[in-house]
Amino acid sequence: MTRVVATTPGLYPLPDWAKDDLSDLKGHQKDDLISGSESEAITDAYDRARTEVIDRQQEAGLDRVVEGQLRWDDMLAHPLAVADDVEMRGIVRYYDNNNFYREPVVTGGLTATGDVAAELDAASEQVGGGLQAVLPGPYSLADLATDDHYGDEAAFLDAIADFLADEAGQFPDVETLFLLEPSLVENPPGDGPDARASEAIDTVAGAVDADVVAHTYWGALEEKVYAHLMDAAVDAIGFDLVSDHDQNTYNVQEYGTKDSVALGLVDGQNTLVESPETIRERIDWFDDQTNGDYDTVYATSNTELFYLPVNKFEAKLDALANAAELEEVEA
Repeated sequence: MTRVVATTPGLYPLPDWAKDDLSDLKGHQKDDLISGSESEAITDAYDRARTEVIDRQQEAGLDRVVEGQLRWDDMLAHPLAVADDVEMRGIVRYYDNNNFYREPVVTGGLTATGDVAAELDAASEQVGGGLQAVLPGPYSLADLATDDHYGDEAAFLDAIADFLADEAGQFPDVETLFLLEPSLVENPPGDGPDARASEAIDTVAGAVDADVVAHTYWGALEEKVYAHLMDAAVDAIGFDLVSDHDQNTYNVQEYGTKDSVALGLVDGQNTLVESPETIRERIDWFDDQTNGDYDTVYATSNTELFYLPVNKFEAKLDALANAAELEEVEA
């Protein structure tokens, strides 16, 4: 029988009090964003906010709990934002939306910082079981960054993959690792790079003793990119059923998928809160369309959740957790 696991891809909105406190503490300029050398007051505010969002996930009843990535001012670019030999330069658009991040320019050899691992260490003190790690996928992180050192796209992707793998190797015990790979959809690799992107994912996945999900969103993968991703040594691939349920379903019908899947079932960028029944119906529809007999369905939002007001974000956590508890909905 398929196990439905309620989770999220992380990157949560800051609690309202934390937004106010951190705005005063950090300032309002580009140079005031997270760099890895924050004051004790800033660190304390983030610690309290992390505790709050972990408690809220546990209150909702999520099966997997993330630390929230509240310090990730630069969204998926964050691991580079706190790394040595990386310059954070001008503000650039974060994919095709109204958010912006500082462009990370890699100017020297990359080495892991332990920054993400430290956040997970702190989270593990609150989470008895079901801790989930979140990292940018290597292809997406390389796509968001600029190389001013390695001089070759393939070498740069390999370096990013090694950098993320070294970071993941410092993690505490986690149940699941979500690798977020929107660039595979938004800026798909061509012939050659598509195979290298999957090999880079292998590098990161091999660094942890956990179930690994390559989560894609903002549409569906091109068929060849999907076929190569199927070769990656991950336990599940994520499908954004909010943005494009037809093509995502077709890819599975045509090429199959892993024994487990992650399904983007609620809209991470829309304040309309889906009911648990609607979420469960979407799971059952996908299962019917793909003749699936999955070991696990990770029921999640399609995208990160920082776009939402806190009350809507929390309501979506509740809906996902409640949907996982429902039996199959009658057609």
